[in-house]
Amino acid sequence: MTSQTTNKTLITETYPVPPFKKQTQPMPGLASKMDPRPDHGETSYRGTGKLTGRKALITGGDSGIGRAVAIAYAREGADVAINFLPEEEADAAEVVKLIEAEGRKAVAIPGDIRSEEFCQKLVDQAAEQLGGLDILVNNAGRQQFNESILTLSTEDFDATFKTNVYAMFWITKAALKYLPAGSSIINTSSVQAYQPSAILLDYAQTKASIVAFTKALAKQLGEKQIRVNAVAPGPYWTALQVSGGQPQEKVEKFGESAPLGRPGQPAEIAPLYVTFADVKNSFTSGQVWCSDGGTGTL
Repeated sequence: MTSQTTNKTLITETYPVPPFKKQTQPMPGLASKMDPRPDHGETSYRGTGKLTGRKALITGGDSGIGRAVAIAYAREGADVAINFLPEEEADAAEVVKLIEAEGRKAVAIPGDIRSEEFCQKLVDQAAEQLGGLDILVNNAGRQQFNESILTLSTEDFDATFKTNVYAMFWITKAALKYLPAGSSIINTSSVQAYQPSAILLDYAQTKASIVAFTKALAKQLGEKQIRVNAVAPGPYWTALQVSGGQPQEKVEKFGESAPLGRPGQPAEIAPLYVTFADVKNSFTSGQVWCSDGGTGTL
């Protein structure tokens, strides 16, 4: 009988599994106050020069997926501008240090993207301070659970659409005057666009809008050789969840139902954003790539 040798080499990081501790934060929340603290790739991401010389603007770049993307882009050789709310300054300052530690230029631009005027200023400042722009990541998002349409206020509905949909439209429109051929626009959608939760009625609608926006814009900008794609995360452990994105009982069990038995960490999804930005993927446009821990949403 021939003996078989079992390969026990770990092929992934060991990440936290639920149950998690009870925790709530006021919106928009800080990654630095989460327990366990999310892994954005601070110590794990290793770049290989895929984005050397590129210039990226990332909204929501202070924490969560945006922070992981900012770290990855810097380690791949890009200069990075991040946008965030003034309340998120502490997290943003950490990201700036991480970008600069890679010898890349970091630009921090606080402000509320629910304002069209600010969105235009954001793009102009990012392009001016970076010396151009060729990657745009529309990532910032608002998610607040609500049990019923009867208690979902017009004010909250409007705030979610302004943050997730209007801002994406305003920022992308403003960026087009800077983006040369070969540029990449990457939007953050969600599995909620395809399998909406009852308590995320407004949020799920915005994420479905992002899918349609991505596919339609990819057709518009094809002749300009600008690619447009989206990433659709499943359950990811970010400040969005503990600051009103989920009720407390779901926070404690967050990600438990995924086949991998846990939520994703931001570091695990950043490589998709790198792949979409890489000019070697020059024939990939109008796509939505999902990362949901094995559920197979898309």
